[in-house]
Amino acid sequence: MEKSIFDFGLNTNRRHFLSKLSLGLGSAALGSLLIPDMFKGGGESDVNDLMAGLPHFAPKAKRVIYLFQNGAPSQLDLFDYKPMLNKMHGQDLPESIRAGQRLTGMTANQAKFPLAGSVFNFAQYGKSGAWMSELLPHMSKIVDDLCIIKSLNTEAINHDPALTFFQTGAQVGNRPSMGSWLSYGLGSENQNLPGFCVLLSRGKGNGQGVYSKLWTNGFLDSVHQGVQFSSGENPVLYLNDPDGMNREERRKMLDKLSQLNQNTFDEFADPEVTAKIQQYEMAYRMQTAVPEITDMTKEPESIVKMYGPECLVPGTYAANCLLARKLSEQGVRFIQLYHQGWDSHGGLPNEIKGQCMDVDQASAALITDLKQRGLLDETLVIWGGEFGRTNYCQGTLTKDNYGRDHHPRAFTVWMAGGGVKPGIVYGETDEFGYNIVKDPVHVHDFHATILNQLGLDHEKLVYKHQGRRYRLTDVAGKLVKGIIA
Repeated sequence: MEKSIFDFGLNTNRRHFLSKLSLGLGSAALGSLLIPDMFKGGGESDVNDLMAGLPHFAPKAKRVIYLFQNGAPSQLDLFDYKPMLNKMHGQDLPESIRAGQRLTGMTANQAKFPLAGSVFNFAQYGKSGAWMSELLPHMSKIVDDLCIIKSLNTEAINHDPALTFFQTGAQVGNRPSMGSWLSYGLGSENQNLPGFCVLLSRGKGNGQGVYSKLWTNGFLDSVHQGVQFSSGENPVLYLNDPDGMNREERRKMLDKLSQLNQNTFDEFADPEVTAKIQQYEMAYRMQTAVPEITDMTKEPESIVKMYGPECLVPGTYAANCLLARKLSEQGVRFIQLYHQGWDSHGGLPNEIKGQCMDVDQASAALITDLKQRGLLDETLVIWGGEFGRTNYCQGTLTKDNYGRDHHPRAFTVWMAGGGVKPGIVYGETDEFGYNIVKDPVHVHDFHATILNQLGLDHEKLVYKHQGRRYRLTDVAGKLVKGIIA
């Protein structure tokens, strides 16, 4: 008996069903214009596909550059000026301040918790009068472009879960990263480059490693996974044609492979097959786009001077900041930088000097560069780590040397552009820099606000997986309205 057009078996999903109905090319073309990612790989239900590729409301930002300082910078030596710590240097942290709060295994057995004032000078800058450390002379000059949040707090007290929490909204692995959520929710602005790119650099201090689960697509289609750029001869691995194959032969091979994959999809309706087709095509297009965008030799001398000479050395923080600007300029949705080396449990004054030499000039240059190109308003730039540092010393305390342990209760990040208020300081900690006394911002609140700036309601950006609806903000999160312009 001839099959009915509705008789497709249990493996059929919505997209496959529509294709079997011979969806007209005109309708398909119109759909791809209105919703660019309408025909990408899907999930378990229509809730995963129906509105992906469109913002929920008018966005204030189009893309994000996240300058993640891996290992946790000391907010007390950079942004959160606390003269009380210098006044009480060496005295024990009052128990009324700590109030039995959780400690790491590295300091839990200390007999005392001597307060450590910063050895670095602070001053107020800009119209906002924000306090900045002498370690950040370049950031101090752009302070009126920054929205400094001093009241971030997280639940995790160790690096791996805290880092994973900031990147994925969960302390465990196998959840989509923020960049993957944005790629899924908004699609790509440039069909020749990935929507989500990852850049790594290593500083002069002690570093916590980074790992691919931080830019994983999790249960989303693999086209949303972050693409790592390296500092080697080939910025994206396995992108070049094999020896003996030219571009024309590559094109013919991909066409044949696409036909085979399409046959597999027609039989099994597995959306991951279509994702693989898209990945092969993206790699082919990137062969031309990536070498051009990673070539720094064409940058004018004024730009090199702005970012510093290290911007011409692949794999440095400065080079990655400049590359981030170029990727953002070309429409990459989410650029994630990781700069390692901030884990200062001992010898902090010396280590943090080296770290700030790595990041201060280039971070400020990125803001200035985006601003002079008219791109800062539509680009949200974020700078910060996975938690903060304690006000008491880990190990031996001297007049000019100390270490600081992990402190998830209160720490500082800054944001710029992308519709956040410039030149403000949001949130406040107590005189010891230990507890938040005004306007706390949880990681879920932080994520909800980032999504909001890109036109996404964090409660509506949902993906159904194994019977449960997942969000970047899980079942929490509220907008930090006080920082939205």
